[in-house]
Amino acid sequence: MKHTQQNDTLPPWIPEEYWDAIIQNDHTYDGTFFYAVQTTGIFCRPSCKSRAPRSDNVLIFQNTEQALAHKFRPCKRCKPKGERVPDQEWIHGVTEYIDKHYAEPLTLDVLAAASHGSPYHLHRVFKRITGHTPVQYIQTKRINEAQNLLQHTHLTVTEIARQVGISNPAYFISVFRKHTVFTPSHYRERHDSP
Repeated sequence: MKHTQQNDTLPPWIPEEYWDAIIQNDHTYDGTFFYAVQTTGIFCRPSCKSRAPRSDNVLIFQNTEQALAHKFRPCKRCKPKGERVPDQEWIHGVTEYIDKHYAEPLTLDVLAAASHGSPYHLHRVFKRITGHTPVQYIQTKRINEAQNLLQHTHLTVTEIARQVGISNPAYFISVFRKHTVFTPSHYRERHDSP
């Protein structure tokens, strides 16, 4: 069951009745409205069993066409369009999520919850579609961003590590070296302008 949020904090664009339907996974509202979560880019039926979103991240739509017109993707779990979401499309949504949220703590469970799938299935399909595990993809994204920061800023290695989502500097140096064969400091020296 989803956790409830106090009704007095609901944004004015969400009727209390609709919010209650979302929180209670009320299938009797399926077809009456659809809700989209701005942080994940996914839209669902009210009966979707996914984790409850924050109300201020929710938009309400009367039909699937409206949600699609606003660039939201259908949920893989509740299939609001009544059809299975192709794996390629699902994983594209996951990589977009990683690209936007790489600096946050990302685990397989977080990605699965954000993409409305199970961790095991996500890991398997992600590897099949991209050739990499989600963790490998996240690390590559973080190291690419770190390389950019090393070349174009004067931030310390510790500050860069934190900015790309790795709070432990020693671990950051280890991952960076694994990806580039250089320590961050040596990489910066090699790429400094003469």
